Parts: sequence; C-alpha cells; structure tokens
Amino acid sequence: MPDIGWQELFLIALVTILVVGPKEIPRVLRTVSLWAQKIRGMAREFQSGIDDLAREADLDDFRKELAEAKDFDVGRNIEDMIDPTGEYAKSIQDLENSVESSLEEEPLDDIEDVDAAAADADADALDDAPEGPADSGDKLPVKSAGA
Repeated sequence: MPDIGWQELFLIALVTILVVGPKEIPRVLRTVSLWAQKIRGMAREFQSGIDDLAREADLDDFRKELAEAKDFDVGRNIEDMIDPTGEYAKSIQDLENSVESSLEEEPLDDIEDVDAAAADADADALDDAPEGPADSGDKLPVKSAGA
C-alpha cells in the first residue's frame, strides 16, 4: 500500500473538486468505491485460485510421499546402502555358479557305495581292537591314596 500523507490526500481532494465539481462528487465516490470492490473481489478470486493450486501441489507431494512409504522395502534399502553398484551381488552369483558347475562335473559316489565303505571300516576297526581286561581276567592295578 502506498504511503500517502495528509498533504497528498488534500491535493487529490482539491483536484477532484475542481475537475468533477462539488455537485457530482458523491456519485463519483460511489462509482470509485464500486470499482474498488470489484478489484478487491477479483484479487480475492485470483488469490483463492492460487491457493487451490498450491493445495493441489501439496496434495500431490503428499500422495507421492504416501506411495513411497507404502512401497518402502527395508531389504532393498539395505542392499542399496551396502552394494549400490551391484558388484558384490554379481561376484557372489558368479561364485555360486562356479560351485554348482564344479559339483555337476564331479558327482559324489552313490549312497550305497558310501554305506558299504562305512561298513567295511567298522568291521576293520572291530577286528583290530585289542581284547579288553574283562576278557583276560586281569585286573587293573589300583593305586593307593597315600602313594
């Protein structure tokens, strides 16, 4: 709002009286006040339109934030923090593939062969075992508490 002092208002009133005349001043003031009301109404409408646009923009931002929160994946965020380029994940996948391919090239023996080898090992262990003191009738020497 422009800063108008009493001297400027006096000058405007004097010019209005000289140009319009004292008889027509009330009608001119009513017309000027109607124009001022129309201008204020248009300014209010324009401001409300701007406010609506701002509110819609805020709602769009809020909707985007809500959708991001809804799709929040902790695992993906941790993976992105640890391995943002995906280089480590690729090296682990390559390692898995190489282990799987080496297992396919050298298959393990059949379970029956493994069971037969285990049975042979058990039989050999029993044959090589020394006879215990219970079979020979000998008693183990007992140490006295004082010795």
